[in-house]
Amino acid sequence: MTLCHSDPNKWGAIKYTKTAIYSSITDTPDILAQGNKDTARLLKAGAENVLWVQSPAEGLQEVMPLAVTRLLHLSGIIIEGNSAIEFLKPDVVIFILGRDTGTLKKSAVKILDMADIILFEEEPSVKLPVRKKKFKIALSSPSGLDECIDYIQGLLK
Repeated sequence: MTLCHSDPNKWGAIKYTKTAIYSSITDTPDILAQGNKDTARLLKAGAENVLWVQSPAEGLQEVMPLAVTRLLHLSGIIIEGNSAIEFLKPDVVIFILGRDTGTLKKSAVKILDMADIILFEEEPSVKLPVRKKKFKIALSSPSGLDECIDYIQGLLK
């Protein structure tokens, strides 16, 4: 996918949620900014535009490109959701390991193998692909994050 870089200082985000029977794209500010939702976190992190895509897996190939097209005027798009990664072919896939439970969903295992970068705060108990670039990110020390950002910028050149 090629992104049109109209505004180099603004980025967008898409949050994907799997549903059983319908597809929708939501951009209503009141809905996106609700409480502890991922869409609210993306807005607070500085996303210029956030879209919430809801779709059954079989409808994702139709609705996700529509959402991406709505954000092409921005310099980059962050997509949150494993299923969307499988067919969008993003420039960089960053897998963030949250709290380590020792197991991952099947969709997460597939994306873990596709990831260019794996971020974690604590050493994971799940086996990570050896050939992937890994960064331990500690909230108290930005050094791992700085190294990660430098690595991402190199991938995008």
